[in-house]
Parts: sequence; C-alpha cells; structure tokens
Amino acid sequence: MLMLGVVAAFMLWGSLLLVAHTYVLFPLLLARLARSRHQNQQVYAPGAPDLPAVDILLAVYNEELVIEEKIRSTFATTYPLDKLTFYIGSDNSQDGTNSLVQRLAQEYSGLQFRPFRQRTGKPGVIEALGQEASAPILVLTDANVFFAPDTIYQLVKHFCNPVVGQVGGNIINPEHRREGISGQEKAYLERENLIKFQEGIVWGAMIGAFGGCFAVRRACYHPAPASFLVDDFFISMAVLQDGYQAINELDAVCYEDVSDRLPEEFRRKARISAGNFQNLLAFRRLLWPPWHGVSFAFWSHKVLRWLTPLLLVLMLLANAVLVALGAGWVYRLTLLGQVGVPLLLLLDVALRRVGTHSRLLRFITHFYSMNAALFVGLWRFLRGVRSTVWEPTQRFQQSK
Repeated sequence: MLMLGVVAAFMLWGSLLLVAHTYVLFPLLLARLARSRHQNQQVYAPGAPDLPAVDILLAVYNEELVIEEKIRSTFATTYPLDKLTFYIGSDNSQDGTNSLVQRLAQEYSGLQFRPFRQRTGKPGVIEALGQEASAPILVLTDANVFFAPDTIYQLVKHFCNPVVGQVGGNIINPEHRREGISGQEKAYLERENLIKFQEGIVWGAMIGAFGGCFAVRRACYHPAPASFLVDDFFISMAVLQDGYQAINELDAVCYEDVSDRLPEEFRRKARISAGNFQNLLAFRRLLWPPWHGVSFAFWSHKVLRWLTPLLLVLMLLANAVLVALGAGWVYRLTLLGQVGVPLLLLLDVALRRVGTHSRLLRFITHFYSMNAALFVGLWRFLRGVRSTVWEPTQRFQQSK
C-alpha cells in the first residue's frame, strides 16, 4: 500500500508539473530568455531591386463569401506586383468560388487558377500548386486571412539572411463577441503569436507557423504527405529538421475572424489534433535530446500540450487512489477541485441560456472543451486517419 501511495503521489504531482510547465512555466522562462535578444536584422530594404520573386499558394473549398476580398486585398500590396504570382486551387468547390476566381483572373494577370474535379484535400491541392510555382519564396495562406498592404514584404524581408527558412505572420483578430468563445480564441492566438516570436528570437525555432499566413524558402520547402491533416505544421518542422531557422514577424500583420461557435471549433481542433500526432510521429527525432533548443521548445510548447488530456486523466486517477488509501486533507481538496472545476462548464451553459456571459467561466469551458478535442483527435489518430478532405469553418461576408 505504501508503494502504491508513493507511485500515485509521483504520478499526481509529476503530471501537474508537466501541465504547469507547458501552460505557465515555459512561457515565463521564454519571456525571460527573449528579453535582451533581437529579431533577425539581416533584411531586404523596402523596394530593394533584389527583392525575390514570391508565389502565393491557396487551397479553397466553397469560399464564395470571402474569396473576392481575399484576392483583392492580396494584390493591394506594397510588394512589387511583377514579382508576385497568386496560385489558387479549388478543391472541387460547389458554390460560386470557381466563377468568382475565374472572373478575377481576367482582372489580375498575376492570378493563376486551377480547379480540381474531385475532392483532394488541402495537402494535395497545395502540393500540386507548389509543383506549378517556381519562385524562390512561397507564401501559404487561407481564404479568410487578409493581408495588410506590407504583409508580404514583412514576411519576405528576412530571407535576405540565408539561414532563415520560414517566417510566420502575426494573425490579429479584430473583434470578438461575448456570446461564444471568440474572446477566448482571440486571447489564445495572441499568446501563441508572442510565444512563437520569442521562440524565434531565442532559438530560431518557432514551433509551427500559423497556417493562415507564412512564407517559406523553396530550398527547404517539403510538402506534407497527402495523408497528413495538418500540412502547415509538417512544413514548419521540416524547415527545422533541415537545419534552417524559423521565426515569427510581428509586423507581418494579417486579419482573421476567429471562430465563435464551440461545436465548430471543437470539430476543427479535433481534426488538427489527429494531424498533430501524425506530425509527432514523423518528426520524433527532433524530440531528442530534450534539453536542446529545438527539442526543448517542441516538448514544452507542443508535445506536452497535446498530452495534457492524458495528464489530466492521470492526475484524477492518481488523486482518487490517494484518497482511497486515506491520504490527508490536501489530496481530498485537490480531488474536489479536479471534479468541481470541470462541473463549472454546466454553470456556464446554464448562464449562457439566460443571456449571462462570464469571461472566467468561458475560459474554463474553452480549456476543457479544447482538451476534450485533443483527446478525440488522439483517438482518431490511433484508429487511423481515413480522409484529408476538409470543411472550412463558417465564413462571414467581409465589409468593403
């Protein structure tokens, strides 16, 4: 019994420490390490004659509400238009997307359109577009992510430094609504932007650019296998595996309307979670040694976060064993907290139905629901990924 209690206590406090590390301790340590360091300074000047040619790659499926604004905002850029080509692949869209893109291709000579006759999946579309593209710098983006006029320059300027292989953009969410989880998603994304920026400063190892906006050097661009669900993370880790640096540029601003609907966001994150574990298996050699810069950031920022659902379950089981063995009041209190805090989700639901919205309760709802999505994604990965076709989250008509 004594040995069982020791093992249970070790599991409880060890799991708690790992969860605290990924969510609290690592960001604090990273901020301290980055405090006296600076971003890459070897950059192209604005309008420099040697700015490289850029090809933008975009896979779309049923994006008629946003595709025109996406195209027009992309070409409304300070980057030289004669060095810019925009490749769009439609994954058998069934709405008005294809006709809109074909019409705009008559207006913009730098727009190249390829419609696919059957669902292929985003990685397959992007790979096909990448084979058509020829520029030394590729920019990958999403249909609902809109660039500021200087976004492309801010991404590309860093490739003057030959060690830089990838540059991520700073996705900003202009507004949020009290009713759903957009406020929590906005806070999460802002925190992630900062963490990625600091990882780039400290180690040159941003662990995964936001898929909605990043640039990659063709020399270290490896398209994700067609069976992979999360192609952008594969591309990011392949850059680091090749020995190049990956950084985040906070001045490369782009705008995205964040998700507001919990079921929709749950579905999206469960899909991403399954893809994350595909990438974890593919890049497992970057996990060792764990104290090395890239490996330490990979473990701390991503892997432990992906494993948090399992750690939470392990904490609960270990705590229950300790209470059953007659452990002290501290363990009874921690068990009460582990059971009671998730039950606050029910209170949040009840308050929401009567029109009351608590920011704190919504953060608790967001945390547990997203960890549940991670767990579902792990289960799907273990069962085997059967399809890489995707449905975009709900789009809203952009204001002109």
